[in-house]
Amino acid sequence: MTWIPRRLGGMLGVLLIVSFLTYTLLIVAPSDPALMSCGRPCTPDRLADARAFMGYDQPLLGQYLSFLGGIVTGRTFGDGAAAVECAAPCLGYSFRLGAPVTELIAERAPVTFSLAVGAAVLWLLLGVTAGTVSAVRRGSLLDRAAMTLSVAAVSAPAYLVGLIGLLIFGFTLNVVPVSGYVPLTESPVDWAWHLVLPWLVLALISAAVYARLTRTQLLDVLGEDFVRTARAKGLREGTVLRRHGLRNTLVPIVTYFGLDLGSLLGGAVLTERVFSMPGLGSLLIDAYGNADLPVIIGVTVFSAAVIVAANAAVDVLHGVLDPRQKGNR
Repeated sequence: MTWIPRRLGGMLGVLLIVSFLTYTLLIVAPSDPALMSCGRPCTPDRLADARAFMGYDQPLLGQYLSFLGGIVTGRTFGDGAAAVECAAPCLGYSFRLGAPVTELIAERAPVTFSLAVGAAVLWLLLGVTAGTVSAVRRGSLLDRAAMTLSVAAVSAPAYLVGLIGLLIFGFTLNVVPVSGYVPLTESPVDWAWHLVLPWLVLALISAAVYARLTRTQLLDVLGEDFVRTARAKGLREGTVLRRHGLRNTLVPIVTYFGLDLGSLLGGAVLTERVFSMPGLGSLLIDAYGNADLPVIIGVTVFSAAVIVAANAAVDVLHGVLDPRQKGNR
């Protein structure tokens, strides 16, 4: 009961720091969103009106507090008949796209979440399985082959693997779609079929990291005294591996998995661009190209919230996998 409030307080503190730094650094940047929305000719009076309408006429701290208030209670930009309403939780309003940032994130998040979760399941299964087999067959031809392939996969850039996959399976063999996204609610089969190649690209690279991590951790655990004691008691090798080896190996793996999944949920920028998928990563890149500061700030804060939530989930799983850590919270 004391750990949960402390953890929530820490999460809120991290998000406040991230949001303040993000807001401050972007607002003081040379680009001026009001100038881009001013139109032509942009007279000083029209520029002042644009800044007032968008809320950039306040001091920096006042702008930030208005941003935080919009998350809790919503926000109104301008006044009179031209006023624009942004309902809570309001992460800003994109005047370039004519929509609240929260709505833009809600539209793009299913694409990124579908990509991230599917790839994460694949790389976890493939990586842990390959690492376990390599550790059990240490020094064998299978072990050397798996580790050699993992080094090659880790060294390959994501965009290069994606382009090669598109060239071979999309254009040459024409067996998978080369771009686009189909919502799960429209057709589960088409949804998975459009995502299978991006899943494999992301899973191939990350599975290599998890294979090496699993092998290293499992070899260390299998050399511990409690494992030798379990074997001396007559337990089967499979039981020793499951109950004592993998259970203790999963603790650091879960830590890395939570961080990687949280980062990926914030936007798989390169993969989304290579496969022309309208996710959060593409939204963020387009916003940078057009100096759409509200979108950049909103997506960054949302991504930070996802990563912080993933870290909290990792802490909970640590307590499940290793009950000894519960007393250290």
